[in-house]
Amino acid sequence: MAEAYVSLITNDKYGDGAIVLGKSLKLTQTTRKLVLMVTNDVSTAKRQEISEYWDNIIDIQIMESKDTKNLSLLNRPELKCTLSKLHAWNLTQFTKCVFLDADVMVLRNVDDLFEYDELSAAPDVGWPDCFNSGVFVFKPSKETFQNLVELAANKGSFDGGDQGLLNEYFSDWPRKDIKFHLPFTYNMVANICYSYSPAYLRYGKDVKIVHFLGSRKPWDHVFSQVSREAVVSKDLSHLHNFTNMWWEIFISSEEKSLKTEVSNLSTTSNLSLSLNQSELPPLNVENTVDDSDDRRQKWEAGIPDYTGKDKFENIMKRLNDVMQSTNIAPSDDDALPSDENNPTSEN
Repeated sequence: MAEAYVSLITNDKYGDGAIVLGKSLKLTQTTRKLVLMVTNDVSTAKRQEISEYWDNIIDIQIMESKDTKNLSLLNRPELKCTLSKLHAWNLTQFTKCVFLDADVMVLRNVDDLFEYDELSAAPDVGWPDCFNSGVFVFKPSKETFQNLVELAANKGSFDGGDQGLLNEYFSDWPRKDIKFHLPFTYNMVANICYSYSPAYLRYGKDVKIVHFLGSRKPWDHVFSQVSREAVVSKDLSHLHNFTNMWWEIFISSEEKSLKTEVSNLSTTSNLSLSLNQSELPPLNVENTVDDSDDRRQKWEAGIPDYTGKDKFENIMKRLNDVMQSTNIAPSDDDALPSDENNPTSEN
């Protein structure tokens, strides 16, 4: 039996995300089927547009969360439809599937994900004892689907969306064998990795999937046909390069046919080269928002700008300035030994 990548869209906006997701999977030369679940709110025109990039488009009934209280805590009321994701377990024509949210972008071939078992996922950046449900490996099962529906009806989701429900059902995930924990490179959150840029510089070349987590998606930004770049607001400037990558794929889907690009994948497709490059573009660390309140909140949250204003040299300079301005000088006991009193100093 076949294996498949599965995604879900509940409106036309996420349809643009599905186009980029489907195309990025094709460009990275996956050998698996691409299955997209759609609800009634997706227009006929968008379905036709998407069909070029997905092998199967399956209609499903929308499943809404009534937990408006927890959704309001997340400030994400649009997530009320995400329980429709549970329909993925009904795809029993496949032996194993990898679910990908429509707001992710695949940079390199990830068919090795099918070597993992259910339920394999990457830790959530907000609470690592939970997994992020934007990328996960699962095994379709009518029984599992029914169990999930019953859990949703009887107990609900602690965050009002699919992630809380799935973490409740697969509650042993944080204590299971490490083989069920996907590396962060399979679900790198684009809008958080800049807070630890040293790790990005070290491991960024290994990133395979970028996840545009949060309420602002790449398709919410304006793309300039003149500069051929996305216009990103200052507070999201750290997403500029990733957003441009997303738009590069999306715009190319309008300018060229997929068949032409795939047939020339190894020669003329600059896009395919960028998707399979050895290194990702640098983050716009220096151009990130520089508001003092924002910096203070990030510092208190434990995510200072290590490479910017909060780097060690700047902190020490600020401390020295304060000490000098208040006439604080080190005591004799704190003074460094002179060379003549220091037997280990070099002459």
